[in-house]
Parts: sequence; structure tokens; C-alpha cells
Amino acid sequence: MDAEIPMGQEPRIGTDRLAASRRRRDHSSPPSVKGHVRWFYTEDGITYNTTMDRPSIVMDTSVWIAALGSRLGASFRLLDSIDRRQCVLNVSVPLILEYESVAKREAKRLGLSGEDIDDMLDYLCAVARHWPISYLWRPSLSDPGDEMILELAVTARCQAIVTFNVTDFAAASQFGIRVLRPQAFLKETGELP
Repeated sequence: MDAEIPMGQEPRIGTDRLAASRRRRDHSSPPSVKGHVRWFYTEDGITYNTTMDRPSIVMDTSVWIAALGSRLGASFRLLDSIDRRQCVLNVSVPLILEYESVAKREAKRLGLSGEDIDDMLDYLCAVARHWPISYLWRPSLSDPGDEMILELAVTARCQAIVTFNVTDFAAASQFGIRVLRPQAFLKETGELP
């Protein structure tokens, strides 16, 4: 399952923070520039233009549910990394609908209300890049339910799919997409030692 994060290194994101972010977000996302992200920010009256590389990922539903279930695991730390703009989350309508369906089905076990889940999904949609899926390549994977994740990763030109079901995504390598567990991804990006 999800690896535990050492004490003192717990991420700062949470349901209250997500709900607050939902209320204050400006619905704008930084424009992308060929795999880079460009931010404009103003400090002391000076506008800065910073371009930096950030890994582009698709997060499997299993990771999303694990993040909702525990604040101590690598999955939750991945959400914090997305919140701090350390990586770029890519989503599509079918993926968000799957996140919602599974989270609401598991809401009681997760100790969350439907409104909490809606707030978190709204926040993910606000910080993620949205992609329409205009073509299908089925079947490529052993689990047909995972096809939409691979399609999204290819369309968005992601570096990685972050999942617990690594073996289900063996075909991703033919598209140059790495498949990593949350803890392995966080280690590679320097988020975990």
C-alpha cells in the first residue's frame, strides 16, 4: 500500500486548505511553453518572468483514493507536491468523473462527506491541466479501465503515470511514459529522501 512519511515531514495540504483554496482561487493557470511552465509574479513593484521544468504526470485513481485515506502516505505527499506546483497534474473529463465516482463510493470509509470530495475535486480541476481525448487506441493494456489514463498521458505528453498498478501499464513504455509508484516518483523529484 502507501509508504508512510517520516514524522515532521507531513504535507500541509488538507480538506480545510482545499476548501479555502477553492474559495480564493482565481481560475487562471500558468500558460505552458513546450514542456515548461512560465509564471509571472510581482514583488516590490517588479514583475518577474520565471520558466522552470516541472514533471508532467497523470495520477491513477488508486493514488487519489490512497491520498484521501491517509495524510501520512506518499500519495498524500504527491497531492501536496501538486499543490506546491512541484509537478503538473493532467486530467480529462473521464478521469475526473472516475475520481468522483470512486471517492464518493468510498466516502464513508474515508471519513469524508460528498461536499468535501466535491471541494477537493474542484481544487484539482483548478490546478490541473485539462485535456480533451479525441482519439482512442483500445485495447493496449491488460485492464481496459486503465486505457483512459494511458490515452491522457500520451495526449498530454506526460513524463509519468503515478499508480500502484505498475504492471497494468506495461504498454506505456512504448510511448516513452514511465510508470512509477508515488514513493518512487517523489524520490526521483527530490520530494522524499
